[in-house]
Amino acid sequence: MSTVSIANSIFETEIIVRPDDIDMNNHVHNSKYLDYIQTARFIQMRDNYKVPMEEYIDKGLNWFASEVHLQYKRELKFGDVALVKTQVGDWSGAQVTQTFGFIIKQQIKLRWKGKCFTLLFHLLRTTNKNS
Repeated sequence: MSTVSIANSIFETEIIVRPDDIDMNNHVHNSKYLDYIQTARFIQMRDNYKVPMEEYIDKGLNWFASEVHLQYKRELKFGDVALVKTQVGDWSGAQVTQTFGFIIKQQIKLRWKGKCFTLLFHLLRTTNKNS
């Protein structure tokens, strides 16, 4: 795996709110924000960190979000183009703390922010053999 200096770097990924992200209150359902974070992280790992998830998986490793804090400021609606901004905070052994925020690209207003604690873990692979 190659490495890139990430100390204090802030990375951005565009997410377009899709029709299936909307709930009955006509804004993005709260569960979708975690999908947005994960999508942004995968893209940023590939494009900014130069370590795509496939390299981790090939080595039997993966990331697990052990704790997530979200603070909602304003809603996101269908058609909004959100910028997911992430920054690595503490990195200690196999645990990484990331801060993140969402802004609407056209308005530059914070929609929500939060912090995610992730753990790097080793995948236990088993084989299924027919008897």
